[in-house]
Amino acid sequence: MAQEHKLEIFRGTLKFKSNTQKIWGVLIFLTLVTIVEVVLGIYKPEFLMHSWIAPFEGGLLATLGNLFLSPIIYMKPLNLIFIVLTIVKAYYITWDFMHMRDETGALRRMVVWTGVFLVCYLIFILLQEGGYIQGVYENGFIKTDF
Repeated sequence: MAQEHKLEIFRGTLKFKSNTQKIWGVLIFLTLVTIVEVVLGIYKPEFLMHSWIAPFEGGLLATLGNLFLSPIIYMKPLNLIFIVLTIVKAYYITWDFMHMRDETGALRRMVVWTGVFLVCYLIFILLQEGGYIQGVYENGFIKTDF
């Protein structure tokens, strides 16, 4: 017995009559997002190439604010736009083309949390290895002498 697929996107805002129409609709949406990314990557508008907010100065609260806000707020807006558009594309590819919306909640959580765990692990490993390499360069290319 075939399972019926949900034929709407954008949380029910846009509804389609058949699965083929839905596939074409999602494909057109993903194509438009990719075109926006390519155009922004080629032209790189000047107003998106500089951070809009300057880091805070002085004191413990300013240091803590800079520490927590620096990965996102002080980033170039163009980079932030690229990250958001990439996440949107990954979401719709997984949600519609891989039919994740038709799966049970447990399977969806398992897929998402596995990815989140692996990304966090990758960040941890990159920071650890980066610290090691920095130590190698600071100590004259020799970390330990066996």
